[in-house]
Amino acid sequence: MERNKVILVDDNDVALGEMEKLEAHKQGHLHRAFSVFIFNDKGKLLLQQRANHKYHGAGLWTNTCCSHPQWDEDVLLSAAERLAYEMGLKCDLEFSHSFIYKIEVENNLIENEYDYVCIGYSDEEPKINKDEVQDYKWMDLNDILTDISQNPENYTYWFKVALPMVMHNLKID
Repeated sequence: MERNKVILVDDNDVALGEMEKLEAHKQGHLHRAFSVFIFNDKGKLLLQQRANHKYHGAGLWTNTCCSHPQWDEDVLLSAAERLAYEMGLKCDLEFSHSFIYKIEVENNLIENEYDYVCIGYSDEEPKINKDEVQDYKWMDLNDILTDISQNPENYTYWFKVALPMVMHNLKID
């Protein structure tokens, strides 16, 4: 399930065209993305540790799954397919919110994304794809926030931005 292209968008998420994924990150063009957050019945969030060979965010902890929808793909369907591919999980997803962020990351790359946040619920244990994910863990949200405050370098930028928004939308203190 290679996703070698991204959809370039404007600030209103109007599609402008496609570009090779790495090139878009080199040039810092705004593009569409999604971030999936899966919770279990105990309210714990499933985190993944990105594989060490990723060209950015390698080895960092982040939300359950993230990627880029392809041209003419429904974002929720794309997110569900990627969740199955990376984490071996199948569950219903719902749209929570979207946000734009821009940050310079390692390897002279720029993340500039119009990110759709999707929420789902599952008590299944993941069957991770080792090409994408090196580890996973279920964590209590307060424990995540504490660890982020003490060890921010261990987490992806977008996760640190999105998590408080997710908690606000789900009315979690």
